[in-house]
Amino acid sequence: MQAMTSLSRIAENAVGLSEPNPRVACRIETADGRTFSGFTQQAGGPHAEVMALRAAEAGGADLRDATVHVTLEPCSHHGRTPPCCDALIAAQVGKVVVATSDPNPLVAGRGLERLRAAGIAVELLPPDSEAARASRELNIGFFSRMIRKTPWVRLKVAASLDGSTALGNGVSQWITGEAARTDGHAWRARACAVLTGIGTVLEDDPMLDVRLVDTPRQPHLVIVDSRLETPLTARLFGAPAHGLARKILLYCAAAEPQKQAALETLGATVVCLPGPRGKVDLAAMLRDLGQREVNELHLEAGHKLNGSFIREGLVDELLLYLAPLLLGTGGHGMAGFGPLQALDEGLKLAFHAIDPVGEDLRIVARVRGRDAFLRA
Repeated sequence: MQAMTSLSRIAENAVGLSEPNPRVACRIETADGRTFSGFTQQAGGPHAEVMALRAAEAGGADLRDATVHVTLEPCSHHGRTPPCCDALIAAQVGKVVVATSDPNPLVAGRGLERLRAAGIAVELLPPDSEAARASRELNIGFFSRMIRKTPWVRLKVAASLDGSTALGNGVSQWITGEAARTDGHAWRARACAVLTGIGTVLEDDPMLDVRLVDTPRQPHLVIVDSRLETPLTARLFGAPAHGLARKILLYCAAAEPQKQAALETLGATVVCLPGPRGKVDLAAMLRDLGQREVNELHLEAGHKLNGSFIREGLVDELLLYLAPLLLGTGGHGMAGFGPLQALDEGLKLAFHAIDPVGEDLRIVARVRGRDAFLRA
């Protein structure tokens, strides 16, 4: 359906804006041929359906018997806002066409049932339709959190063509060019949270905020810090927050009450999740982040933490920026895991997208089978 396919592109306007809510667009076509569109705003603000309804009302449109196209099933529960299906019912629209159902257990077909019970014709597109696939893909993090109860984990790496992320002395700025760095910030902006390890904090003192592209909100920051070594003077505590306040979450493996109190005074939330060998239980951390409404988790860390995530089977997707540069032996690799004894023990990937970005190459590669929940 061409109308729904073009609507999916409007939903992309909600990327980096609507989180943790899904990215949704809605178009209303009145009986006399007028059209009005909208997409989901910031959390607590109006959803796509309400935005389209407001646009129609502002235009003086008669919505009786109008046809509504929406990229995700209208919600049926009271969350931060009232149910969208109630707003459509009150508007007396005649038909609602939905690209895909909502995986949220609080909705999951109930929105469609409410509309039908009110006498509104409802059409749910086939799950293998282009529009349905596009909606699920756009909301891969939301679907992951609702179905798997954990975020979609995207590991970002900038490396030379022979796989080095830094020289042996630690120098890494800048392997890739300005265009790739700007593009990387755009991917940060779309995530609910950016994650790094204490090694990166101590070595680079990064802010890990979005600076190179405009954003209405800053993603939350997650630090894996087993022994609570994050300095109280770290620059990350001074990063600006746009819109909803940026949360700083520090996950440790051992309680340090005095240091924890000092970090919390700076606005951080400290969560103790001990795992084996005095490290943070990373799988438990992902479950906790799911409960904290993190849809997409953007991992920017060193090769050791990258290796831990891969070794424990927690990475869903790799975002690789490869520079046309060879750095030879002795540098840091992308991820420290192994050694492996056989080729089939390697992490099996499927290329999802390959695009030039400036002078560099961007590769999005998915761990095979990790997106199966989108087709369930």
